[in-house]
Amino acid sequence: MNDHRSTALIVGVNGIVGSEIARRLAIRDDWDVHGLSRSAHELPPRVRPILGDLRDAQSLAPALKDVRPTHVFFTAWSRQENEAENIRVNRAMTRNLFEALAPAGTVRHAALMTGLKHYMGPFEAFGTGEMSETPFREESARLDVPNFYYAQEDELFAAAERDGFTWSVHRAHTVTGYAVGNAMNFALTLAVQGAIARETGTPLIFPGTELVWSHLTDVSDSRVVAEQMIWASTTPGIGDEAWNVTNGEIFRWRRLWPRLADALGVDWEGPTSEPRPLVGQMAGKEGLWEEIADRYGLKERRLDRVASFWHTDSDLGVEVEVVADMTKSRLAGFDTYVDTERAFLDLFDRYETDGLVPARPRRA
Repeated sequence: MNDHRSTALIVGVNGIVGSEIARRLAIRDDWDVHGLSRSAHELPPRVRPILGDLRDAQSLAPALKDVRPTHVFFTAWSRQENEAENIRVNRAMTRNLFEALAPAGTVRHAALMTGLKHYMGPFEAFGTGEMSETPFREESARLDVPNFYYAQEDELFAAAERDGFTWSVHRAHTVTGYAVGNAMNFALTLAVQGAIARETGTPLIFPGTELVWSHLTDVSDSRVVAEQMIWASTTPGIGDEAWNVTNGEIFRWRRLWPRLADALGVDWEGPTSEPRPLVGQMAGKEGLWEEIADRYGLKERRLDRVASFWHTDSDLGVEVEVVADMTKSRLAGFDTYVDTERAFLDLFDRYETDGLVPARPRRA
């Protein structure tokens, strides 16, 4: 047996970060990679699919009985109608996973992806109630409000203490990356908004507030999140810690939005005195997207499979500053940076190449 070989279980392997972790580990000879998801999906070569529902403990245990992971990457969550249900369902999902893995006793580290709602409050009070001071730092105390991220963390901590493994929590902000049917795919949502704007001859309208337009902010490319989760899971001497994870640069939307609109081949409009949410802008556009998909031979005809307008509205509609501090990661040795504009442009190109959005006209 090779003592240097590791076995990964990626929970939510079809998602925006889980799929990126899978791509990175699958090309390494020192890893065996398993991907857990509720439904079948095309996976990178060497990633072994496991079908299982985290909400169903009785079916999950048999699905995982032959898996002996040394490292768990937990990137899954389930959105519910309110925060009480978010807590109930996501707590149970986390508990079910680690209870199913407990008999094997092989886990050495588990990495959990969460986000800045840790500092800003849950969906129902996101950026409108009590929140931590910016720039957000990992040592900030929890807010005195119910939050499903806290419930997930508590289940992780309890399992780690019971089963003797280390843990890490990774708090991302506005994740961009490559995944279809993902509830938080900001970049693909923007590419879809641009495609609809081109078809209708309308500008790319910034949906958020004047404050978000002008204040400094940041985002998290899925490659950075995946790399940090792998780093924290495999670097000796660190463990049982939370980490912010962003691209490492800060920017203002008032600079980036016009540049992205130009790349998408459309004019743009900044904010007005009131937000103009994408949920309202895109209401009734399902039929139009089907026409666009048929005309250009796109892979996905369902608008809600390629765009998460509600989540983009949540990110851009707040009336507070949103910046996460990366000092802790830098001092610990995680020095990955990504240029945010370049990350968006690369994703736009990839979405087109893979037939998720129509090709853009190239401006002279």
